[in-house]
Amino acid sequence: MDEELGGISEEYYDIPPVKYEYLDHTADVQLHAWGDSLKEAFEQCGMAMFGYMTELEYVQIKDVHTIEASADDLMGLLYHFLDELLFLFSYEPFLICKKLVITEFNTQEFKIVCRCYGEEFVIGKHPQGTEVKAITYSAMQIIDDPKDNKYEVFVIIDI
Repeated sequence: MDEELGGISEEYYDIPPVKYEYLDHTADVQLHAWGDSLKEAFEQCGMAMFGYMTELEYVQIKDVHTIEASADDLMGLLYHFLDELLFLFSYEPFLICKKLVITEFNTQEFKIVCRCYGEEFVIGKHPQGTEVKAITYSAMQIIDDPKDNKYEVFVIIDI
C-alpha cells in the first residue's frame, strides 16, 4: 500500500459513473470505454478490465497504490497502462480496484501516473469473474476527437 487511507479526503470515495461496455469477440472480449476526455476514457477502460474480473460493487476502498506507465506512442501508452493494472492485480496483495484516478496524463511524452483505489482480492468476498490473461494490441483503437467531444478506446483482452 502506498499510503494509509486515513489522510484521504471524502472525494476519493466518490465513484464515477460507468462509461464502458463489453463487446463480444472470438475467444476474447473487447473493452469499449469512453469519457469526457481521453484521460477519463483511459480510466474507464481500466475499470472495465477490473469489472470483468469481479463485481465491483463488492470492492471497498481500503488501499491506495500508484502505478506509472510510459511508451513511445498513444496506443503503447494505453497498452502499458492496462498491463500495469493487470500486474497490480496479479501480484500480492492482488489489488482489485474500485476507482482509478490518473494524476498525470502526458500525451506528448506518453506517460501516465495513476492512483489505484481498492482492496486485496479475496475469494469468498469478491465473486470471481473471468481471468484476464493479457492485454493485446489486436484491433486497438483510440478516438481522440476534441472537435466533436468524442473520446473512446477499444481494447481486446485475452481471457
